Amino acid sequence: MKRYEHLQDLGSLVGREVGLSDWVVIDQARIQLFADATGDHQWIHLDAERAAAGPFGATVAHGYLTLSLLPLFSAGAFTVADVRMGVNYGLNKVRFPAPVPVNSRLRGRFVLVAFEAIAGGGAQLTMDVTMEREGSDKPVCVAQSVSRMFT
Repeated sequence: MKRYEHLQDLGSLVGREVGLSDWVVIDQARIQLFADATGDHQWIHLDAERAAAGPFGATVAHGYLTLSLLPLFSAGAFTVADVRMGVNYGLNKVRFPAPVPVNSRLRGRFVLVAFEAIAGGGAQLTMDVTMEREGSDKPVCVAQSVSRMFT
């Protein structure tokens, strides 16, 4: 995990990678919990026998489950010492270029693309986030995340 002392230090890092998270295993229990929380019980996510004969050869994580890991990956990729609070401001774009088969290991790579000071002592950060699956050349999720951090 990268540690930055001051939020303003990130301003000079536009265009650069600011953090890379640890790997996280996406097991069937996590997929089931997400299905139960969202009501998305499609067989491709939950029925191992049917999914084995399906297009991916196994159950796969929901795309939105993958996206929902963004805060976990962010917290494990970098920290800013003088930030007292951060909030999700939204997403500019999201794509799911590849599936996440059960028991895959994922991580998030964060590249700062914009840093804008905001009123009240803080900044709006726009990050290109690439969620990678171990052993695959193709990302499982690419998103542009916008957050606000306050000092």
